[in-house]
Amino acid sequence: MSTEELLKLISKQWCSLDDLRKITGLGKNNLLKLKREIKKSLNNNSIPNKLLPMNEVVKYLNIDVDYLIKLERKENLNVDNK
Repeated sequence: MSTEELLKLISKQWCSLDDLRKITGLGKNNLLKLKREIKKSLNNNSIPNKLLPMNEVVKYLNIDVDYLIKLERKENLNVDNK
């Protein structure tokens, strides 16, 4: 997955199981385990059953959004210079 695709994906409000698979590359069993862990860490029963707040997924997975943005800018500059 490219940096641009990852940034677009994590900019969504909600994270589905398929989104989580794309971000992590995990198989179904590990995805379900990770989803349970993230949901448990939220201690909030008012979120939709099949979705997780994307900002919490980014936090839990420790995704450095600022770094991804810098990397995307650098990639765009390299493409423009060719």
